[in-house]
Parts: sequence; C-alpha cells; structure tokens
Amino acid sequence: MPNIVDVTYAQTGKSTSTNKYGMREMQERAFEARNAQYLLLKAPPASGKSRALMFIALDKLINQGVSKAIIAVPERSIGGSFDSVELSKFGFFSDWTVEPKNNLTTPGGDKSKVNAFVDFLKGTDKILICTHATLRFAFEATEESDFDNVLLAIDEFHHVSADGENRLGELLRSVMAKSDAHIVAMTGSYFRGDSIPVLLPEDEAQFTKVTYNYYEQLNGYTFLKSLGIGYHFYQGKYTTAIGEVLDTDKKTILHIPRPQSGESTQEGKYEEVNRILDVIGVVSHRDPKTQFLHVKRHGDGKVIVVADLVDDESGPLRDEILNNLRKLQKPEDVDVIIALGMAKEGFDWKFCEHALTVGYRGSLTEIIQIIGRCTRDSENKSHAQFTNLIAQPDAADDLVRLSVNNMLKAITCSLLMEQVLAPNFKFKTKVSDDDESTDTEIKVRGLKEPSSKRVKDIIESDLNDLKAAILSDDKIVKALPGNVDPEVINKVMIPKIIKIKYPELTEAEVEEVRQHVVVDSVIKNGEIKQEGDKRFVRMADKFINIDDLHIDLIDRVNPFQKAFEILSKSLTTKVFKVIQDTIEATRVQMSDEEAVLLWPKIKEFVKTHSREPNISSLDPLERRMADAVVYLKAQRRQQGV
Repeated sequence: MPNIVDVTYAQTGKSTSTNKYGMREMQERAFEARNAQYLLLKAPPASGKSRALMFIALDKLINQGVSKAIIAVPERSIGGSFDSVELSKFGFFSDWTVEPKNNLTTPGGDKSKVNAFVDFLKGTDKILICTHATLRFAFEATEESDFDNVLLAIDEFHHVSADGENRLGELLRSVMAKSDAHIVAMTGSYFRGDSIPVLLPEDEAQFTKVTYNYYEQLNGYTFLKSLGIGYHFYQGKYTTAIGEVLDTDKKTILHIPRPQSGESTQEGKYEEVNRILDVIGVVSHRDPKTQFLHVKRHGDGKVIVVADLVDDESGPLRDEILNNLRKLQKPEDVDVIIALGMAKEGFDWKFCEHALTVGYRGSLTEIIQIIGRCTRDSENKSHAQFTNLIAQPDAADDLVRLSVNNMLKAITCSLLMEQVLAPNFKFKTKVSDDDESTDTEIKVRGLKEPSSKRVKDIIESDLNDLKAAILSDDKIVKALPGNVDPEVINKVMIPKIIKIKYPELTEAEVEEVRQHVVVDSVIKNGEIKQEGDKRFVRMADKFINIDDLHIDLIDRVNPFQKAFEILSKSLTTKVFKVIQDTIEATRVQMSDEEAVLLWPKIKEFVKTHSREPNISSLDPLERRMADAVVYLKAQRRQQGV
C-alpha cells in the first residue's frame, strides 16, 4: 500500500545548528522565555527539550534566585536525557551537573527514593532527577511550602490531567496554588488521547507558551530529507506477515501488540518475539557484553543485531540492555529493537530509520511519540518511515466492527500527522482585491479574525491539539469516507467538539476558532502548486487560485477525505465493501442542525434530478440527503404539520 503521507523537507540545517551559547533554534526560543514563572514548552521529539530545560534551569538557579531544580520524567529509561553535560564547552555560562545520588531514575524501591527526595529538599544540592511516580509518592511526604522557590520541571507533560483522579495533575494544581514554585512543562504533544484537558483553562492561562512545530524541526535538518507514513494490512496472525514489512537492512524499532489486544496472537509475547526472530534468521548467541542477540539472517547469513526489550523475565537483564542502548555510537551497533511498552517517548536511537508498529495504538499521542523515534537527524539516513501493520477487516470475523474502527482510527492518525508535518501558514481576512497572499500568509474572504486573546492563543498554539481532539471523535471518524456532507462536518460537528474542549468560549469565539481550524486543515490537506506568478491549491479535486479563496468555498470541502480515498484504491473491493457496510450499520444519527443544513441541498437535488434523493443510492451523500428527508417528514408529522 502506498504511503498516506509523504513529506519532503528542505534540509536547511537551521534546527540543528547552534548559536554562540550552544543552543539550537528551539532551545534559543525557549530560553528567551526563561523568566516566566510558569512555562509550557511544546516541541516535537528530537528537538532538544531536555537540553532546553537545562539552559532554563541553570539560569533560574544562577540568575533568578531559584534554590533547586527538580526534573520529573515518566519512566526510568528517560532519566539519561538529563545526565550531567559540560555545557560551558559549547559556549554556555555554566555546566549541568547532577550528583549520582540525586538521579533517582536508577533501579531501587520507592521508599528509599522518597527518602532521598526529602533529603534533597532539606540539603544544599541543586538538581534532582526522578520519575513521575517518585514525585507523586514524595509529594505525600512533603508540604506544598517545601516547593517554595523550587523549579519543578515535568517532562512529557501530557501525562498530567485536569481529572480529579489524576494525582500528577492534582499535585501540580496544589503546588501552583500553595507555593511560589516555578514550573516548566514540556511535551511533544499536548493532547492526552482522551476528552479530559491537561490543565483547566484558568490554570493554563497562567502559563507562557513556547511552541516549536514539527515542520520547523524536520525542515531544518541536515541529513533527513523525507518522511513517509503508511499502513500494511494482513489476515491471520501478524507474525506470518511481519516479514513483508520488516526490512532488516533498515535500522528498525518494532513495537509488538499488547497481549490483551485483538492483534495479539494469544501465544504470549515471548513466543511472538521468538517467531519474529525466526522470520529474521537463526539466533547464534547473546553477546555477553551488551546482551544483544546475534541473528544469522536467512539467505545471506548476515549477522543482524537485535535488542530484545520484551524479555522482562529478568529485570536486571533488560536494564542492562537499556543501558547499553544508551551507549550506542555507530549505526552498525544494533539493527533491530523489539519492544512492547518501551522505546517510545524520550527514547533516543538517532540511527532509527523505520518505526514499525503492529496494531492500532489507542492514543494519537502514542503514535506521535513512536513516529518521533525515527525522525531524528542522522547521517546514516535520508528517509524516515513509519509503518502500521493492522489486521484487515473480514466480514466473517465477529470482531469486524472493531477491525474497521481500528483501521479508521489508524487513518486519522496519519491525517493528524499530515497536518502536524505540513508547513504553517497564517490566515488573515482578505479585505480587497489588492490584498494578496504571500508565501507564509494566506488571505481568505469572509474569514473572521480572532476577537479575543484566548481565541488568538488557541489559533497560534493549540490548533494541532484541537485537530487531534476532532480526529479522535467517533462521529468524525465515521464521517471520514465522505458519507456526511462536508458542511455538516465543518459547521455542525466540529463546533460541538470545540465547545467541549473550550467550554469558556462564546458562540462568536467558537465560530472564529472553527473557521480557522477548518481553513488550516483544508489548506494543509491540499496540494499547493505555482503557475507563473499565481499559486493554486487543490481542494476537492479542483485547483483554486489562492487569491480567490472564500470561507464559504472552504466550508464545502471535507478536510479529512483524502486519506480514505487512498485507502479505497489500495484495498480489494470485497474488503472495502466490508468497511462501508460496517460504517453504514453504525451511521451517525440525524440531528436538527444537519437536517436544516442539508435542506437547501435537497431542494437543489430535486430541482436538478426531478426526484427526491434515493436512500438506496450508491452515492453516500445522496443516501444522507434521503435520510434527512425521512427525518424532516417525521418531524413534521410529530408537529402535526
């Protein structure tokens, strides 16, 4: 199957070059906001968030009078990102030094780590690294006032939630309310994967936001030229299909499915790893120094070095493997890493060319994190690839609805990534014929400008997170194939999601956000081409002059349909019909808003075809109009009209 997303970058070198202080572009941008008490840094994997935090923390410790810095990471394997670094040799005014006893991401019990945390707060040492779990446990043994004049930095901030049951979120709100702590929150995606916000609006409003987008990062690389996102579908057990997509000449991280998932073979995770190894070749031995497996590849006998992170029967063995993975110096040191719940966020193997994931991952954030494993810049690669191996729906399968839902949700991940990876434009209202668009600013007639700072902030820094919320909505997912009128998606369904995500917005503000998210989505999903001195964008299979864009025209385009069209051309007619039938059986129910919006289109249809829409039509939009006719007639009968 062809890639659903293919992006090519300019290799400007801008995002990896450093200034006189040793800071990359993103780190320099973050450092400019170093005086903020509450700072939210949103930047993609591999952009250097951990180093950015070091610069900010050292300035707070040395120049802002902050007494201590505590950095909390989600899992122990990420702790190495904050090891001591001689920043002064790159031009910075101080080094980042962590005493070994203050690195609590090493193996050990919770009680001893909590004691070490408390001792740190009472002592004179400046920097401590711990896990989110240790921070939560330690908070129960301390008072909020103990965090006065302390910098608390939380890595992978999307683990926080405004839900009262989320202990990390509760801790954060309590520290903000009852101490004068400084907070730096860092994440590659602010989207949690559920409907619960990371922060309540009143808490979020206190943060200064620094955003560095995926396109800026990848376009500014030196070596990486392109990124592809694709899907491969299989029948039966995935272990029989893995050989079709696992290229052992590519440096690969392979994530196998969770044992409880539908894609699991139910033979056990260790047996699944054994079958994958059998597909690669014959295991000759385990290296006693690294604990990596050496596998003689079928066909040519080439030795493929495999790091198995699934084998957790012996905890110390996996810790040793992880530790050796952190020390990798050359691409040839390891060829394949097999993982289950590890090697995702914060895991750094810059040589990785291919992130191969079996089964749909329930969180868009998790997909973004996995893709981030292969998007680091390295001289051994010019192309990075993410492949999702997914079970193909089968009408005879009792789990066909689940399979179809997983497939559609996987496609939404690619749609989101296409939006995230595309270059950013600013959209403004076109006020006259002389008001022309530029390379970075596109003028749209009828577009509402933001009327408040809150709307302006959402448009400038939250659009991708809002799109993630939109694309995770079940009703939107069912509308992907084009069986719902685009105006219904844009004017009825999307505003409802905006109201849920931002309940504090007025109706006018919701409409302003809606227009900007739709315009941004449609333009990024379209193809822009230059002809002479004019630029055109492809929308709904037509090229439109960018200077002729109008919000009414854009509202008539389904911004999410292209990926499904690629899918329809790549699957057999039988499988595609299974997908359509399953969607049809769970269609979104008709609403008053949709019926009212469709009524002018129904009248136009009757005028053109001299008949009402047919509920048995092959055209999904005609069937939907027929649904609306039935719905409106029923409403009229109920009202006695």
